[in-house]
Amino acid sequence: MNEQSASLNKINHQGMLTLTVMITTIMQVLDSTIANVALPHMQGNLGATQDQITWVLTSYILSSAIGMTLASFLSMRFGRRQLFLVSIVGFTVSSILCGTAGSLNTLVLYRLFQGLFGASFIPLSQSILLDIYPKEKHGYALALWGMGIMVGPIIGPVVGGYLTDAYSWRWVFFVNVPVGVLAFTGIYLLLDEIKSTEKSPFDLKGFILIAMFLSCLQVALDRGEQLDWFDSLEIRAEFAISVLSLSLFIFHILKKENPYLRPALFMDRNFAICLVLSFVVGAILQSPLALMPDFLQELMNYPVLTAGLITASRGIGTMISMFLVGRLIGKIESRFLVLIGLLILSYSLNQMTEFNLLMGYWPIIWSGVIMGFGLGFIFVPLSALAFSTLVPAYRTEGSGLYNLIRNIGGSIGISLSTNFLIRKTQMFHANLGEFMNPYNKTFALSGVSNPSMYKQQDFLKWNNKITQEATTLAYLNTFKAIMFFAIVSMFLLFLVRKQSSLSGEIKPDMKDLD
Repeated sequence: MNEQSASLNKINHQGMLTLTVMITTIMQVLDSTIANVALPHMQGNLGATQDQITWVLTSYILSSAIGMTLASFLSMRFGRRQLFLVSIVGFTVSSILCGTAGSLNTLVLYRLFQGLFGASFIPLSQSILLDIYPKEKHGYALALWGMGIMVGPIIGPVVGGYLTDAYSWRWVFFVNVPVGVLAFTGIYLLLDEIKSTEKSPFDLKGFILIAMFLSCLQVALDRGEQLDWFDSLEIRAEFAISVLSLSLFIFHILKKENPYLRPALFMDRNFAICLVLSFVVGAILQSPLALMPDFLQELMNYPVLTAGLITASRGIGTMISMFLVGRLIGKIESRFLVLIGLLILSYSLNQMTEFNLLMGYWPIIWSGVIMGFGLGFIFVPLSALAFSTLVPAYRTEGSGLYNLIRNIGGSIGISLSTNFLIRKTQMFHANLGEFMNPYNKTFALSGVSNPSMYKQQDFLKWNNKITQEATTLAYLNTFKAIMFFAIVSMFLLFLVRKQSSLSGEIKPDMKDLD
């Protein structure tokens, strides 16, 4: 009887801990999408421009990427439980600060802290699930965890839209407080501390160099359009620092005995190519998510909640295809699954290039479902390809780098697509504006034959119309550019080795295994 009771308690403990780490994972993923639909409201409230308001997204993604690479070292040095608890507290406090921010600069600063503290949630949650479940149930545990990852993009825009519509955009951050308290309580009561006996040295110099490279590059991309790119001394300095930091980082890891990233990782051809594809997927994943809320609310005049519901359709498509891919991945080669995903993705982006302001919302929902369906065909097979030839000694380090590259792709993708959108809007407005003059018959008013009798408000009305048309054309061209980006990336798959010939081809450097 006692053994049966102990077994039941163990199962309950396992289930509650699984639920707790899933809640924490969902909270972190949710915050990468929940703020998207609230961006237009933040922009108006904080007095930001269209390119400036995207810093709210890119700062979070960038700091999450940088912080994720520290999770393994910090958990070994201070303990997994302690790191988890500190991260939850820091994430929750940062969320409160984000909700109380009075300016764009303070909001971006608090989002940086939020991303840094939340960066460890995903790697810690994954490792905890693998520890509390026996090896034969690892697939089941990771499937549960994967469902949590998928739920975030679905409910994020909906929750963000509802909170912004019913209360204000500040509640998209305040909502993390009760979730954070619940997660902290669960981890504190249920997770036992496991300290690693391994005390590997931390390459502080390598970390600083890669952080400087990424940060300066991101700031330059975010502020480039506003400061007229290389005409600005600041932008030239930021690009120079980023190039110098990257050069020093490469030289450093080639010379150091235990570098921040081991060069042998990049000698694996499959892994190196999949890193590039991971960057592309990150850019394609985040760019439309950042652009669509503004398109729906500012141009199509949808309420913020409706925009959130429409945006959530992509997550539904991803969840459907993830279940399908789970059955196909052992039967069809991963390269072909990724190719199918990129083709579906390109088709959905092509549909988006045909959007117009007179259509209903169903074409937008349908294209979102198709895009999500395509992304689901890419995530798992691409990960399988990336690690198929990588020796076990490199997998932990490779996992951190793989996720880092995908996040950086998302952050840079948002900046580049926003800058492209602004440039195209200016170009189309200038082209269309050439025809706006009192002698153009297009602008003739009924019963008015003298051009001098045109009123200023008539031209202001037409200028607003031209601005709307120019912005719409700019969005369609941006979607087309993202589509070409996806099409070109398909050719990289031809450089990936077939899975049937993968075994025994990559030999580890024994010095790196010491």
